[in-house]
Amino acid sequence: MGREAAFFDLDRTLLRGASGPVIGDALKQVGLMSERRIPGEAFVYRLFDVIGESRPTMQLARQAARFAQGWARDQAQEAGRIAADTLADRVQPFAAPLIEQHHAAGRQVVLATTTPYDLVKPLADALGLDAVVATRYGEREGKYDGTIAGEFVWGKGKLRAVQEWAREHDVSMSDSYAYSDSWYDAPLLSAVGHPHAVNPDPRLMLRAALQRWPILHLDVPGGIPKLLGIEPQQVLLASAHPLLVPYARFDIDGTDHIPETGAAILVGNHRSYFDPMAMGLALARRGRPVRFLGKKEVFDAPVVGTIAKAFGGIRVDRGTGSDEPLRAAADALRGGQLVAMMPQGTIPRGEAFFDPVLKGRWGAARLAQMTGASVIPVGMWGTERVWPRSSRLPNVLNVTNPPLITIRVGAPVATAGKSLDADTKRIMKSIADLLPPEAHVKRTPTPQELALTYPSGKIPTDADHEKSRRPGTD
Repeated sequence: MGREAAFFDLDRTLLRGASGPVIGDALKQVGLMSERRIPGEAFVYRLFDVIGESRPTMQLARQAARFAQGWARDQAQEAGRIAADTLADRVQPFAAPLIEQHHAAGRQVVLATTTPYDLVKPLADALGLDAVVATRYGEREGKYDGTIAGEFVWGKGKLRAVQEWAREHDVSMSDSYAYSDSWYDAPLLSAVGHPHAVNPDPRLMLRAALQRWPILHLDVPGGIPKLLGIEPQQVLLASAHPLLVPYARFDIDGTDHIPETGAAILVGNHRSYFDPMAMGLALARRGRPVRFLGKKEVFDAPVVGTIAKAFGGIRVDRGTGSDEPLRAAADALRGGQLVAMMPQGTIPRGEAFFDPVLKGRWGAARLAQMTGASVIPVGMWGTERVWPRSSRLPNVLNVTNPPLITIRVGAPVATAGKSLDADTKRIMKSIADLLPPEAHVKRTPTPQELALTYPSGKIPTDADHEKSRRPGTD
């Protein structure tokens, strides 16, 4: 058994789109190409970004070796170094964690691409990759001679080039991994033990589905499906509107505090099972998908759990004490995503539900400390009138006199990053400050109000408390 490796395609796999425009600009900077644009060039690149490789465009890529005849190789290498600075910023946000996982498992990570070696080697170095399998141009006296030395690394040629590299480095193809977006890389994907279709073109998507190859999208956390570049939550956000919820009225303000791009942690108070939908309606005004941390019971439920995972939810099992959910949330934040959570953990019961002082767990503060992401408070009020904890379902019939739900999004919380307890108190206070005046008045609830805060719809007796403490009881 040989060593293992992970082979990554470049365009539309590691990168969001084509590397060609960036490399072309770099070649112009070093004087190897004319500043004049080729007619239709921009259209070809846009088409590639949408549908991926085609046989005609790759035949043009093969002929590029002749076009490069007479270029000084050191100038081309300099163009590669210039392009690397821009291309590194265009690497998919969830590619780095995947590369780190392979390195942690002791695998070599290899860039396998049609793009000429001298133009992509600097990028591979910048990303910390171990090797590059790429098309190499023939050279004579420091200049390209118009030929291709070895394989044109595309289709079956890419497979042969990778197999040769694997033999030279004692790498087992059957134990290795490969990632590509292109139907034309199917020979390579079929030759490894762990093929992955990344942002696949239509034909590769069909083949991956038939052969049960995992389908990934490295611009979103793992497990989130996409169709034509759109994830399910984006469809839902586009159609989300308060008018489509006739059994509640909404007063939403402050959503401009949610950043249009980049990472942020959204933290809200928890009063009802309806809270995620209420927060979702506020987020819809920004149009950005969000990754919710939710209880394991939701994710383990049939149908609902599958939907929660598809929408990018992060499963939290509080009983295990595992920090895996925090790591998953931190990865999402490092990928520039929004993460939403409710630091109270569960809906408060009994008199705690009416306490003006909100108490929370330190997860949000820890995430901010781990990632440097800003913490955005969200105050929600009135959601319990739509779906109290005592009910299995929301009251969707109250359309003649729907309750008012107020949602306020505040400015980022100034966390110090020194004490989790202190930062958690700051976070909870910032949420409380967004609630209406009645939320700050300490009062004695009626027995009917107390009952609504319990799942059973009734206030527990001393006997109920004694039973809950016995082993084997819930």
